[in-house]
Amino acid sequence: MSELTSSEQHTDKRPLSVSAFGYELVREVLLPELLGKDTAEILYWAGKRLARKYPLSSLDETIGFFQQADWGTLSVKEESRKELVLELASELISSRLKNNSSSTFQLEAGFLAQQIEFQKKVLAEAFEHPNKRSSRIQFTVKWDKNDLIND
Repeated sequence: MSELTSSEQHTDKRPLSVSAFGYELVREVLLPELLGKDTAEILYWAGKRLARKYPLSSLDETIGFFQQADWGTLSVKEESRKELVLELASELISSRLKNNSSSTFQLEAGFLAQQIEFQKKVLAEAFEHPNKRSSRIQFTVKWDKNDLIND
């Protein structure tokens, strides 16, 4: 049996996909079991590592990546000189927030922090703020223009 890469498709031209159950089984059950109390921290750094493998040149590309990865619909809520507030929403996120009080979105936070570092050429850090009432995740990405990254 040959292995398919993420860019290969079925012969009927539909993209390969994973069921929500399969995704949640790995994300909400297996990973916390394997990573234990360090799950959130490891997922944050894993998100940064993923971003290094998929560097994106703009916020629009980042938004598109979230859509393509089925992480949800990412939108910009506010932007200032030192901070960016983004919101992430999807049916899966709503379900995760409703059914699992220990869900973490640190993978996405780490990914966002690293992408903003690439795009703004400054050190960045991202924080997640789950909102169960609105069934959305808000991310705050902060940076300091004095913390430049050397290329």
